[in-house]
Amino acid sequence: MQAINDFILAAAGQPWVLFVVLACCIIDGFFPPIPSESVVVGLSAVAATAGVPNPWLLMLVAALGAFSGDNIAYLIGRRVGTRRWAWMRNSRMQSAFRWAGRELRKRPASLILVARFVPIGRVAVNLTAGFTQYPHLRFVGLTALSAVLWAAYSVGIGLFFGQWFEDNHLLGATIAIVCAVGLGIVVDVVINRARRTPQAAERMKEPEA
Repeated sequence: MQAINDFILAAAGQPWVLFVVLACCIIDGFFPPIPSESVVVGLSAVAATAGVPNPWLLMLVAALGAFSGDNIAYLIGRRVGTRRWAWMRNSRMQSAFRWAGRELRKRPASLILVARFVPIGRVAVNLTAGFTQYPHLRFVGLTALSAVLWAAYSVGIGLFFGQWFEDNHLLGATIAIVCAVGLGIVVDVVINRARRTPQAAERMKEPEA
């Protein structure tokens, strides 16, 4: 365990670790399996007691990566659409795309801000925003704000839980990551319930054959 702690501390102190954070946050904007939250939260948990990497620099890099990834997803949606690849055409993603399209017409600002905290949700919203040609300059402004909020939240979670485990960086990072993922799941469940409610209401209004 001491060897693992020493390795984590040594890796966190290397300059290249910030490039890993940047790459993960960019790719995660359009490819959900990349765990950007886990990387940012885990490193900030280490920073809480070890002082490396610098939390402010980590937050800046995470926000820059998130902003870039979200806008790359927007451009993909505008040029490729939401049905080009097989993973886009499955029923869950198509349902998410339809919901995102409706919500973007009604409450775009709050949707874009909240979706950043849900891995699949942000991809669906960003792709749909591009596909429906939501005004790009407005999208840029909203994603800049959402990226800063997301980065501050992720680093804050890591710092909060990491400070309790000064002698065990692995345990501190693990608990912080689990809590961050758990909060993301809660947000995802709330969004899914909000999405299903109007769909159920519409079905009840349909006349019987």
